[in-house]
Amino acid sequence: MELDSRRFNVSLEMKNEVVLPATEAYADEAIKSIKQGKVIAVPTDTLYGFACDACSTGAVNKIYEIKGRKQTSPLAICVGDVSDIERFAVTDHLPHGLLDNLLPGPVTVVLSRDESSLLEKTLNPGLDSIGVRVPDSNFIRIIARGSNSALALTSANLSGQPSSVCIHDFEDLWEHCAYVYDGGLLPSGRAGSTVVDLITGGKYQILRSGSALKETVAILHRYSLEEKIKNPSEKAGV
Repeated sequence: MELDSRRFNVSLEMKNEVVLPATEAYADEAIKSIKQGKVIAVPTDTLYGFACDACSTGAVNKIYEIKGRKQTSPLAICVGDVSDIERFAVTDHLPHGLLDNLLPGPVTVVLSRDESSLLEKTLNPGLDSIGVRVPDSNFIRIIARGSNSALALTSANLSGQPSSVCIHDFEDLWEHCAYVYDGGLLPSGRAGSTVVDLITGGKYQILRSGSALKETVAILHRYSLEEKIKNPSEKAGV
């Protein structure tokens, strides 16, 4: 009984060393881990997510392993600022100011990958599109800026399981992360971001309703974009 108690205490200490507050004071550890090719867990403006350097093949593979997810399921990327998106995706066909009105916020924009993109070809192989996020969450944006790269980002849970709105929702997966950053209970529910395809000029297509559907559609219409009828054979891409 005493031995079991000691094991429990050691386990708890290990977990406490992994968990840090999601505040700017602890961002340096996160940035260092990203640059070392490790995976961290962070709060966003919607859900908790696993994040790593999107330009590190090893780190991206580790995210798939942690989630138990097939590598044919694409990952989105997160950047620190709207102006960073053009480093990784094609944006010149979009109306001026559209992205600045959609983002930062709980929206994933799907765009064509630029041929000169900095992203590794091994990220979402076979897809010529990429889902991009700029969350309305200061902590993850600081990390993305500090890493000088894009972060591969996906929900912090096992594939097929409910999304996480607090760190204890994925406590069994903490051991696979360099750090788990605690931002408390996220208030947005488990809907995730609204995913919108903006690949075709003048058109949009909602791929997932998410948590900001009404606001997103209103902005798209304000910029005179027309809804593209979804082909049943098309995949979301994020």
